[in-house]
This record gives sequence, structure tokens and C-alpha cells, in this order.
Amino acid sequence: MSFLATLGRYSLNSLQEIGRVFIFACTGLRCCFAPPFFLREIIHQLISIGFYCLPIVGVTAIFAGMVLALQTYIGCARWNAESAVAGVVVIGLTRELGPVFAGLMVAGRMSSSIAAEIGSMRVSEQIDALRTLHVDPIRFLVVPRIIAGITMMPFLVLIADIVGIMGGFLVSTTVLNFAIGSYINQTVHSLEMIDVISGLVKASVFGFALTILGCYHGFYSDLGAKGIGNATTGAVVSASILILILNYMLTALFFGI
Repeated sequence: MSFLATLGRYSLNSLQEIGRVFIFACTGLRCCFAPPFFLREIIHQLISIGFYCLPIVGVTAIFAGMVLALQTYIGCARWNAESAVAGVVVIGLTRELGPVFAGLMVAGRMSSSIAAEIGSMRVSEQIDALRTLHVDPIRFLVVPRIIAGITMMPFLVLIADIVGIMGGFLVSTTVLNFAIGSYINQTVHSLEMIDVISGLVKASVFGFALTILGCYHGFYSDLGAKGIGNATTGAVVSASILILILNYMLTALFFGI
């Protein structure tokens, strides 16, 4: 009975937490479509998410493309299908690896940063000060980050796709001895518009997920250094798991599985 009570308590707490996140996300999304808007804060978040995350996304993408080309060549060589390397690289990056890797990298960098920043404001009672000044904390702190996440993630993923394909191209033409013209033609003919569009839609959804979870964990963090540490850890872990879950759901939705 003690085990069942513990399991039931854990299940109820988990459902309560999911409900709080859902309500928080709906509130933040609703506020994105109604003024007032804090333009300076939105621009600041656009720069933070878009510009400062670009190096880590680019480095991750180029090595992902290089490794994907090598592994695909090794697998295809067993069936004498080396010509499929270009198609696998471009489709794998635009559909899956580009959005997922970019989402995970930005989640690791920005979700933790957002949770720590808002959690520190909660500890120092700056959020209460905003309410005292009749400023809605959701509109001032959450909405700019949501807008920046939804807007900038597709640009980051598009750059990740280009850089990753370039990494696969470099490995294929220099290490695997593919002909440059043949590899480019196979890449162009393998790529379809739905591949790029699905990746960009995933990017916007991932951007919303990682920003809203960072804000949520910051808003409801416990007081003290340990509480902020737990909030940052929870933000990164929950955002990463949600990105992987959403990736499967969106893939099934786009490609009819």
C-alpha cells in the first residue's frame, strides 16, 4: 500500500505539473497577440537567441553533416549504393538532424539562461516589483522570449541545414572521392520543398517549447541558490525531452505515418 500511495502521489503531482505548464503556455501565447508589446525587450531577446546561439548551432551542424556522410557511406557501401549518400545527407539534415540538433543546443544554452535569469528575479523580488508598477510580468518577461524563440529558431535551423550539407559535401568530395558535380546534382534532385518546410515548422515549435519551459521553471523556482540550480536543470531536461517528443509527433503529422 505504501508503494501504491507513493506511485499515486507521484502521478498526481506529475499531472498537476503538466496542467500548470499548459496553462502557463496558453497564457503566454495569448499575450503574444495583444498589446502592449515591449519592443526593446523583444529586440534584446532576438539578439540573444538568434545571434549568440549561432556559433554553437553552426559547429554542431557541420560536424553532424560530416559524420552523417561518413556513416551513410559505410552503410551504403555494403549494398553498392554509394550514390545514395547525397540524398540521405540532405534529407536527414533538413527533416531531422538540423531542427533537432539546433533545438537541443539552443535549449541547453537558452532554456537554462532564461530559467536562471527569471529565477534570480523571483528571488530578488523583481517580479513582485513589476506587479507593483502595474507591469504584467508575463508580457514583460515571457512574451518577448516566446516571440524571439518562434522567430529566430527557423533562421538558426536554416543556417544549420546549409552548414550541415556543406559539411557532408566536404567530406564526400575530399575524403570519399565523390565527383563534385555529381554530388551537387544528387543533392539538388533529392531535396524537396516539404523537407525544408517541415524542418522550419519544427524549428518554430521547438523555439516555443524551449522558451516557455525556461520561463516556467524560472517563474516557479524555489528560493535560494539551490532552487535556481534546480530550475535551470529542470528547464534543460524538460525542454530536451519535449523537443524529442514533438519531433516524433510532427514527423508523423507531416509525412502521414
